[in-house]
Amino acid sequence: MQKKLIIGTRASILAVAQAELTKKMLLDSCDNLEVEIKKIITSGDKDQRTNWNKDNKSLKDMFVKEIERALLDGDIHLAVHSMKDMPAVSPVGLTIGAIPMREDNRDIIITNSGVPLEKLPAGSVIGTSSLRRVESIKNLRPDLIIEPIRGNIHTRIEKLKNENFDGIILAYAGLKRVGLKELATEIFDVDKIMPAPAQGALCIQCREDDEFTLKLLDKINHKETVLVIDAEREFSKIFDGGCTTPMGCYATIEGENIKIQGMYSYENKIYKDEVFGNKKNGKELAVKLAEMIRGQING
Repeated sequence: MQKKLIIGTRASILAVAQAELTKKMLLDSCDNLEVEIKKIITSGDKDQRTNWNKDNKSLKDMFVKEIERALLDGDIHLAVHSMKDMPAVSPVGLTIGAIPMREDNRDIIITNSGVPLEKLPAGSVIGTSSLRRVESIKNLRPDLIIEPIRGNIHTRIEKLKNENFDGIILAYAGLKRVGLKELATEIFDVDKIMPAPAQGALCIQCREDDEFTLKLLDKINHKETVLVIDAEREFSKIFDGGCTTPMGCYATIEGENIKIQGMYSYENKIYKDEVFGNKKNGKELAVKLAEMIRGQING
């Protein structure tokens, strides 16, 4: 029996590319399925000047709340988000139906000169509005100047070309998904710049009572990715992680075990640690890791 699914997404080039990727996965895994993509303009897309230091407004909510409303109202069947944009708790009535296999979660730099970070001249201007990236770059190259930059991938690349920037920091996953991976000057090892929790992962959200959609999404759900994302998001939750939190986390599955690495910047110093244990205990291990790092800070 044929069923039509409507996917809701932000209207940015990256968001649409992620929705198209989800559409392809669903069509590949299910016969006689029709899938439509519906673009939704969010508050975050309309407001590119928000003060990143505001404490009383979740920047994550700015990019997802209108899409979640469309989902609850039945205008769409599922929504595709970047997992790192998702608040810790979904609204009542919604659930995460699938987390597909994660794309490369590392950060990259694009420089006008084509030279890597370590070879940039002192005083070079680097664009990023992520405090995690700011603190990481300051730790690696305290002689560089870091300036805020907003906008989608293409907007930031244009600003790199036309404004006073020598380099910009972006997520490699996004660059790959919009077909621009060749622009990366340098891909940072996680030991240099720890990725944001859940970076590179997609979140496919649907109504918790929509059994048909849930069954379809189960076919594109990647269980090992779910384990690492759950661990990373637990670490993030403990540190109240968000766009304005200088914190990173990276989990990997090794056989039956999980390795979780975490970092937190406090008073211009980066604290790091890692834990290793059974992959079924990812959340508990993430809590332990957070306690270890807090111990370093308070020690």
